[in-house]
Amino acid sequence: MIKPLLQVQNLSVSFTSEASVNCAVQNISFTVDAGEILAIVGESGSGKSVTALSLLQLLPQQALVEGKLLFATANQQAVDLLQTSGRQMNSIRGKDIAMIFQEPMTSLNPVITCGRQVMESIQLHQHISANAARHKTIELLQQVELPNPTELIDRYPHQLSGGQKQRVMIAMAMSCNPSLLIADEPTTALDVTVQKTILELIKNLQQKTGMGVIFITHDLGIVADIADSILVLYKGQIVEQGTTNQVLQHPQQPYTKALLACRPALHKHGVKLPVVSDFFDGNENNHAHVKKTLVTSEIDEHKTLLNADNQIADNAVLTPVLNVEKLSVHYSVNRSFLFGKPTQPFKAVDEVSFNVSKGETLGLVGESGCGKTTLGRAILQLTPVTSGSIILNGSNLASLSSNELRPLRKELQMVFQDPYGSLNPRITIGNAMTEPMNVHGILNSKGQRKERVVDLLEKVNLTAEHFNRYPHQFSGGQRQRICIARALVLNPSFLIFDESVSALDVSVQAQVLNLLNDLKKEFGFTSIFISHDLSVVRYISDRILVMNKGKIVEEGPADEVYTNPRNDYTKKLIAAVPGKSIVF
Repeated sequence: MIKPLLQVQNLSVSFTSEASVNCAVQNISFTVDAGEILAIVGESGSGKSVTALSLLQLLPQQALVEGKLLFATANQQAVDLLQTSGRQMNSIRGKDIAMIFQEPMTSLNPVITCGRQVMESIQLHQHISANAARHKTIELLQQVELPNPTELIDRYPHQLSGGQKQRVMIAMAMSCNPSLLIADEPTTALDVTVQKTILELIKNLQQKTGMGVIFITHDLGIVADIADSILVLYKGQIVEQGTTNQVLQHPQQPYTKALLACRPALHKHGVKLPVVSDFFDGNENNHAHVKKTLVTSEIDEHKTLLNADNQIADNAVLTPVLNVEKLSVHYSVNRSFLFGKPTQPFKAVDEVSFNVSKGETLGLVGESGCGKTTLGRAILQLTPVTSGSIILNGSNLASLSSNELRPLRKELQMVFQDPYGSLNPRITIGNAMTEPMNVHGILNSKGQRKERVVDLLEKVNLTAEHFNRYPHQFSGGQRQRICIARALVLNPSFLIFDESVSALDVSVQAQVLNLLNDLKKEFGFTSIFISHDLSVVRYISDRILVMNKGKIVEEGPADEVYTNPRNDYTKKLIAAVPGKSIVF
């Protein structure tokens, strides 16, 4: 009888400190067979990544790990990974068990080329020449569909987009044909088309090599077409497990039902999204009582309110707040040093024209590298403009000097993609939020400014106690809400949201999207919502622009673009939206 590739028996992980003991994983057991893809699903803090890191002995020293982790080596000899020596684990990591980490920017060395980092893993475990390792690296970069791999191999991480960096990480993990691949949120911040490609790639490689895969994600929709079985974690415990069809089509537990129901793709524009708490009757630990997610009368009432307050009526007179005319942003790419090629311009944004009306949310969607973020930063004058005009309330921002722009910046704010990277880790969030008011002279005293910050924190479902905490003391979803509150502290009339929900759990994403709808009603701001996910953009936006290779290829009302796309590129984006086949 062939033993499972991996047997996890009664695994428990606790983190100890002087004040308390935090149980991250509590007595979980599961198996992974060769050729099987097991999806571990749950929100941040559910214990998914802790479970994965325990397999490779990558947890910090203060972690107390109990149980057995039996891994079948190439000769079918089972070893307990918790009892394995450091030297033996070094030979297992990367070769027999490989891991794709969630955050590529912190996992890749910024001072070493991407190709060199992949080659290092190949040479370490396969003992081949540098030239052979380079050729294999180029083949791997081609397999993960990176453009121009012969050039990209010599680029540094900062020269790649987020999606491209993640694909480099995947190539590195695949480099030694591991028996077990652990993929920790490998597609969280990727475009839906790249996400679909990566999922198909992992599935194809798994079928070709017969390796086992542990696929960690917060989104049940993503694993619908890739996983053989699913394990749902909630607060460190297994609440449901079974085959993919059983879990997705016939979920038994409230938490599983909540993860399925809160995805924006299942709901119409503006309708309040269900969240996890909606599925528990008072006590979140009580899994026996489930509320109905969407009560028809409540939806109809909410839609009526939205039609009155939050959507632009067909007969409304639209007042343009922002007019962008033939905007271009070109970069001079000097490739002669590395590649022996002459300097040539790269057209990140190529003669883009559009307008945004007062009170409107304009969705801007497209794949990584299409120019979305560059366009958003150009509007804020954070990126130099090559040509064109940006008219905001009658002023051409592209022609103003830094001193002339300064007083206008309080009217135009941005919520950046990475909340942790956009918050100073050395100052409290209270100071981070009062700083813009100090710069622009908003309110007269320190006490008044603190009062305004506390009021905004409460509006984004935080408390006054959070004022003196540092960014590292918050979850990803909380940090994103802090960044939204900071953007609102100057009461701007125009906001740009740059991939502000792309890396969040689907349940936290639902909370943030509901929050944005509520804040828009209260503050009346106009906004541009940038994302690679058309289902999210369709839900939050009144109108959509689809961007490809620096140009606008399609535009129209959100529902029309989503349900009846005209451009082939838009159709490709919609076809890649995960989990559309799930009927809950």
